[in-house]
Amino acid sequence: MRLTLLLLILAVPAAFYGGAWWQARSTQVFMAEHKALQARLGEQAREIDQLRQSLALASSGEKVAQQANEQNRLTIKLLEEQIFKQQQDLAFYKGVLAPASRREGLRIRAFELQATDRPRHFRYKLLLSRVGKDDKPLQGQLRVTVEGRQGGKDVSLELAALTQGLPDPLSEQVIAFTFKHFQAIPEAGRFAELKLPEGFEPRQVRVRAEVKGEKPLERTFKWIEEE
Repeated sequence: MRLTLLLLILAVPAAFYGGAWWQARSTQVFMAEHKALQARLGEQAREIDQLRQSLALASSGEKVAQQANEQNRLTIKLLEEQIFKQQQDLAFYKGVLAPASRREGLRIRAFELQATDRPRHFRYKLLLSRVGKDDKPLQGQLRVTVEGRQGGKDVSLELAALTQGLPDPLSEQVIAFTFKHFQAIPEAGRFAELKLPEGFEPRQVRVRAEVKGEKPLERTFKWIEEE
């Protein structure tokens, strides 16, 4: 009994000190894990700050690029309008000074094509003029088709269908026009865009113009090589 009592008396402080030691040990482990977690959080915070700075720089660069592109677009638009005005004046003088032996009336002057940096996307502009001294507006309509091959067959595609979903789309297959001396399509000498379907190999553009009371006029223009 005495031995048992002695063991019980000794077990109480042993348990107390053992619990204190375990608590201290657990606290040390917890503090170490806490410090490690804080270190990881600090690293992640620095990474986030770096990403935010990189994003800010990228956004700033993108804004600068967008501003430069917008400025270039406005400059191109201004130059195209100036060229259009000069072409109008030139067409007027050519029409007035044309030899009397030449047939007066509508002329399909050009169908201009330019390749773009996007595959199968092209910029185009159609130019019309008239010969003669008549100052009354010339009215008529155009039909423009792109001819080529697709799937081993000859195919003719309407220009209006190739412009859908792009800037300055054509709403109708037949393009109406009214002008005195010079006409550009789109207006003001700007370029519009067209997109060729996959698998289509263009050869030429056919432009057919009709003016009431006159014989239809037709011209073909060879397709350009895509750069």
